[in-house]
Amino acid sequence: MVNHDASHEWQSADATQPVSVIHGDTREVLRSIPGETFQMAITSPPYWGVRDYGYAGQIGAEERLEDYIATLTSVFREVRRVLKNDGLFWLNTANCYTSDGRKWRDSDAKNKGRAMSYRPDTPEGLKPKDLIGIPWLLAFALQQDGWFLRSDIIWHKPNCQPESVRDRVTVAHEYLFMFSKSEHYTFHQSAIVEQTADGKGQKNKRSVWSINTEPFAEAHYAVFPKALVRPCVLASTQPGDLVFDPFFGSGTVGEVASELGRRCVGVELKPDYVEIAKRRVRKAQPEFAGIA
Repeated sequence: MVNHDASHEWQSADATQPVSVIHGDTREVLRSIPGETFQMAITSPPYWGVRDYGYAGQIGAEERLEDYIATLTSVFREVRRVLKNDGLFWLNTANCYTSDGRKWRDSDAKNKGRAMSYRPDTPEGLKPKDLIGIPWLLAFALQQDGWFLRSDIIWHKPNCQPESVRDRVTVAHEYLFMFSKSEHYTFHQSAIVEQTADGKGQKNKRSVWSINTEPFAEAHYAVFPKALVRPCVLASTQPGDLVFDPFFGSGTVGEVASELGRRCVGVELKPDYVEIAKRRVRKAQPEFAGIA
């Protein structure tokens, strides 16, 4: 974990700016943010046992699956606290398989960020090569912790990464869950309606979204695609509202929020990603040169 004065980081963040990026561990920073600050939150947290970010105590590197779920549940409990009572939280996550006893992952020319020196053991009760079911384990944990689980959306990736597997189908989807803090909440259905097949009418947006992944050269792996974030922001906010991403990464949420006239605060652990995010938002919206 990064040691720093989290309260200072939040106090120095200018939420009146189009985009503010806070460098730090989201577990620390969240505790310093006042309740009911944000209209919506959206994020894609580190996946379990998938990528090594090079920090001791990093989320996603827990030895036990139960600890990973518990850590994210506690993080998102704080997200619920800082969300307005009528706000929404969108969570993107993916499944994975048990490690089959391997303790490392080789480098991958197609996905350099996946190389790592550790692999967690097979969780108790599962077998080698089992599909773990992490998205639903996490979703049910958040539901039990007080969130209202309102929608499960399949993010279908038409340009998914090929797999050389011979004993199962290639994975071409991830999950996007929509949670609310309260039973009644703000949702702008008309902002995300779809065209009917004949093009003559409109219909409510469906629960399968076909969206290509978007490579991003500076981060060396496919990032949160803007097309996945945009309908979530449109459905949950109005211009001027404040959006939060507790795992900001390369800044996709900030870029989309600024393009749509919303403000955004993101928290990111890696200093390199903080700078990437700032450059990305400045490039997309040059008039926002005052990014914090």
